[in-house]
Amino acid sequence: MQLDRDVAPQYPLSWQARALTGLMRHTLKPASHLFLRHALALTAASQLGELVRLLPVGQTPEHVSVVPAAFSACEGEWVRGGADLDERKVLLYLHGGGYFSGSPRTHRPITWRLSAVAGRPVLALDYRQGPVHKLADSLSDSLDAYDCLLQRGYEPEDVLIGGDSAGGHLTLATLLALRDRGLPLPSAAVCLSPWADLTDFPRTANRWQDPMLPAGRVRWLARRWTDGLDPCDPLVSPVLGDFTGLPPLMIVTGSTEVLRDEARRVAEQARQGGVPVTYEEWPRMPHVFPLLADVLPEARLAFRHMGVFLSAVAGLEEAAEEDEAAA
Repeated sequence: MQLDRDVAPQYPLSWQARALTGLMRHTLKPASHLFLRHALALTAASQLGELVRLLPVGQTPEHVSVVPAAFSACEGEWVRGGADLDERKVLLYLHGGGYFSGSPRTHRPITWRLSAVAGRPVLALDYRQGPVHKLADSLSDSLDAYDCLLQRGYEPEDVLIGGDSAGGHLTLATLLALRDRGLPLPSAAVCLSPWADLTDFPRTANRWQDPMLPAGRVRWLARRWTDGLDPCDPLVSPVLGDFTGLPPLMIVTGSTEVLRDEARRVAEQARQGGVPVTYEEWPRMPHVFPLLADVLPEARLAFRHMGVFLSAVAGLEEAAEEDEAAA
């Protein structure tokens, strides 16, 4: 499979997608308009997230294993989506949630499926978030976790990294930071609906079409997290960075997302740096739709596409090893 390509999947829109996007448009989006207007809202959401951690573990298939893990200064969990996984390899996953909500627990519908299609365990990192912590703290946790994996004997070529939304932002920032520090890079990265531009610009594309995210609230949140920072710093707005030397990327987004253009710009910027990018824009899918794989057929299909990408990356690595051995 050619890694550098644009894909617009043409599956018929499921009734589940029609129903779910309609429900989001009339519930979640108006609630976000009202909720994300004051710093106290972020504190309340963060505290609610702490309460969620005390609830019983959510349902996962019987073949899925979830084991708590402690890495560096933060915690997480090992997620295994089957029994026949290659334990010499790993995928580091960084959950989304706007840097103030979400956890490895909330993102298990993604992590166990990624483990299955990648054929390896997933380490879902519970990195520090706002409003108590800063973007730099989140990045530090991600870099520390990656270093811990290498210290535990994983080879860089056997490590993948991925994330969604704010976790996609953290994925890109982690890659740029590793490259800038001259450290070995993972073999590939997967970004789902990445939030890649935290500069203060009005988002007009899909402002009304997005069934989930209000453009104004995204802008408000970006202002909160960049207070005192240079929003044009590539580690703050990765879309403005130089992607030269980064590993192959897969970017998955929905055509009606308010963040869609950021995903497109990441693909363009990466290609300018010589990075092969598989860019998939799914018609009428909501923000981070793979998280809805328990109910959305299109989301389950998206994981098959991710599996194809990861298999192609593995094929390139095997070919490179054979060429090196022959030389």
